[in-house]
Amino acid sequence: MNLFPLRATYAAILALTMLSPAFAQQKAAPQPAPAVQPVPVQAPAAAAPTQAAPAPAAAAPVAPSAAAAPAESASPKSTSIVMRELSPWSMFMSADIIVKAVMIGLAFASLVTWTIFLAKMIELSVVRTRLRSALNKIGEARSLSEAQFALGAKQGVLTSLLAASMREARLSAGISSDAGIKERAASSCAEIVRAEARRIRLGMGLLATIGATSPFVGLFGTVWGIMNSFIGISKSQTTNLAVVAPGIAEALLATAIGLVAAIPAVIIYNHFARVTKGYIELVNRASGVAARLLSRDLDRTHVSSHGGSHSRAAE
Repeated sequence: MNLFPLRATYAAILALTMLSPAFAQQKAAPQPAPAVQPVPVQAPAAAAPTQAAPAPAAAAPVAPSAAAAPAESASPKSTSIVMRELSPWSMFMSADIIVKAVMIGLAFASLVTWTIFLAKMIELSVVRTRLRSALNKIGEARSLSEAQFALGAKQGVLTSLLAASMREARLSAGISSDAGIKERAASSCAEIVRAEARRIRLGMGLLATIGATSPFVGLFGTVWGIMNSFIGISKSQTTNLAVVAPGIAEALLATAIGLVAAIPAVIIYNHFARVTKGYIELVNRASGVAARLLSRDLDRTHVSSHGGSHSRAAE
């Protein structure tokens, strides 16, 4: 009975001894696994010729990069094409309706300016030539009747001045005050001169209006176009120059057209102001000629009347 515990202890030790190598083999079994793993690694190494095939696949991604280079080199070309398309007509067609209306109005104003320029040049040239010719014709006339006979049936401002002077002399027949006749005739001639000045300045007020307002109208179109450009920037949420430039170019085109309409209008107005001033001075000269002829007729009438009275007294 006393040997039973010893046997039990010996059996336990023996069991542990038998179990310990198995346990050691189980613990060591994972360790040789790395030594076995090179075998599958060497198997692909044996298939080295098959691994050479992926080499072109590795080189294949180079092709897109090479293709990207021409694409990048082509991008400036496309940009240049877009810039060439920014012609005045294309900018006008792509502009806002308000900017288009401003451009059309300014173009019409410019057309009116050049029309007035051509019409006034022809008109002033013709009337100055006719008036100078008429003054030369009556240079040797001694009376209003002789001057009218020299001019004939030609119509003009000088003919009107001579007719007004003769009408006043006829209506004032029997009045002994020569100063009153001359004053009334001068008043009639002054009205004719003012009417001629108004007629010859016709259209110059429109030139002044175009020259003064066209830059501001063009500036309104520019402000409107830039405002639309900023609205487009806020919507696209980008500050790329390619997005901003077309709208700003369209806006600035309105200012350019405004200047194109305004600058010639101002220059033409100043030119016609000088030319019409010279013509009005020529008309005033014609009025003075009519006044002198009227004065001669009045003095000649008094001389003839005094001569008649002296002859009657001698009888």
